[in-house]
Amino acid sequence: MNLNDKNYAQFVLVREMMDTVGTVARFDPSCTKDLAARVKQTGRIMFSGEGSSRIFPAKNAARKSKTWGLDLNIQFEGARQAAQYDLSKYVTILASNSGRTKEVLLLAKQLEAQGHPCRIGLTANENTPLEAACTSAHVLGCGWEQAVAATKSVVEQALWCESLIWHLAGRDMHEALAALPAKLETAMTLAIPQEIVSWAVGAHTIYFAGYNDGVAEELTLKTNEITRRKSDFLEGTYALHGIEEVMEPCDVVFIIDPIESEYEKYKSVLEGNARLHVVAIADHETPFTTIRVPSAGDLQQYVYLCAGWNLLVEIGQALKINLDKPQHARKVGNEW
Repeated sequence: MNLNDKNYAQFVLVREMMDTVGTVARFDPSCTKDLAARVKQTGRIMFSGEGSSRIFPAKNAARKSKTWGLDLNIQFEGARQAAQYDLSKYVTILASNSGRTKEVLLLAKQLEAQGHPCRIGLTANENTPLEAACTSAHVLGCGWEQAVAATKSVVEQALWCESLIWHLAGRDMHEALAALPAKLETAMTLAIPQEIVSWAVGAHTIYFAGYNDGVAEELTLKTNEITRRKSDFLEGTYALHGIEEVMEPCDVVFIIDPIESEYEKYKSVLEGNARLHVVAIADHETPFTTIRVPSAGDLQQYVYLCAGWNLLVEIGQALKINLDKPQHARKVGNEW
């Protein structure tokens, strides 16, 4: 991507992706300090929302908590399923950029009727029905997005959720956070080899494989919205456990931060047996064709996500798609 090129700059989606740099630079982790104290009392969080509002923000926070060894019960669920649970002991975070997502609002109203003590709305708009149904709400600083595919809001939601973990772990992340915007900009503007773009354009299905931290899964969703191509998320090493039976030689799999001990297995199963194109997105060289991105330590997942956006925009450009106007997808999937 390159905002100095009108072929990219004409799209709101691309401009909003690049706005992520400023969004991250302005993020103040103190916004969750008081809530973190409340979470410390209960030891339980339920993250709920639909699609992009839940996938990366919730799963990334959960992985960080477990990696750092926190004694914290973190759950994440779509609002319809979460409504079947007893959430009375959970700090419940309800995410909806519009503040009008039907499933999320119904859950908030149900919890309100039950007298749930800690219902936190996470939205990009002021004075929404969601805010009215919650005990408190945080409004994102990135503002309301125009493009159908959510981008900068996903990153700010993820930082907000993860900053809770920083406070609970007693970690000072200011230095890492200050260095992140420049690394995101690099990831979004690095040149994607034309060969990789051609593989994706010619694929019947575009696969994303990787850890269950929301990055690969979120990019799978964005593939549908941005490129209009079929995609599938292969969690962990799922790609090595039988799905090669239905993969086609024209398909491509992008592996986010591939597991080093599985390099040879990936090569034999995916490149050898299934004869797929395999591309790694990593901060180091791998035996595969690799999209190399900057290292960002504990905040690496944000860099991988932004590199994936860059890739999808290049695929969309090659397909000559209007990135701002999907044929069927809506900004608010199921509006109240």
